[in-house]
Amino acid sequence: MIELQQISKTYNKGQVQAVKNLTLEIRKGELFGFLGPNGAGKTTTIKMMVGLLRPDAGRVLLDGIDARHEPLKAKSIVGYCPDEPSLYDKMTGVRFLSFIADVFAVPAQRRAARIQELAETFEMNEALREIVSSYSHGMRQKLSLMAALLHDPDILILDEPIVGLDPRAAFTLKETMKGLCGQGKTVFFSTHIMEVAERLCDRVGIISHGELVAAAPLEELRKQAGEASATLEKLFLELTGDGR
Repeated sequence: MIELQQISKTYNKGQVQAVKNLTLEIRKGELFGFLGPNGAGKTTTIKMMVGLLRPDAGRVLLDGIDARHEPLKAKSIVGYCPDEPSLYDKMTGVRFLSFIADVFAVPAQRRAARIQELAETFEMNEALREIVSSYSHGMRQKLSLMAALLHDPDILILDEPIVGLDPRAAFTLKETMKGLCGQGKTVFFSTHIMEVAERLCDRVGIISHGELVAAAPLEELRKQAGEASATLEKLFLELTGDGR
């Protein structure tokens, strides 16, 4: 479960309000899509959730763990994939994953099986022997996703995870996310691809100018708008003030 309690964040000495009083709860077993225009506050929100930024106000609770007061405990149950893969270019893929396994204290026997499992899932068996600097963007994205999944986290937080993936890898990721939710885990991901969110998510949240303007299943958003057949794209444009 993820609980965001009135979290806020400003930049430039308080002159820019990136996120304002955002309250949201994502339940265990839920696949939650986080949508918003560029600059709306999606990545800032995610960085506060995973501990890369400290909120100016409010609390982030991950399975009941306060991310500010128990940061290591909170991070130990989270898998995070940023919008730009953060990797060590001079390592081979397998060495990078072994390093991540060390960080999360994954036992040696378990890590070998897990790396092999993920390599087969994302078709990276051969690539893992190569140095990361030789990877294409899509391969780097797959390695970043593998690192996020390596320690079998209870909460998976992904920032634009499908960008750069080929259709097969994108399908694999979507099936993986659904499978994790089927195991009772929580998946939170941001995306600009409305069709993906529409087909995949149990609920979607829409943020605009740092404020959460909606958080509901698609059918409920349609009911609120009085448009029974509206696409998520149309509802998004209306809710963010970009409709015509």
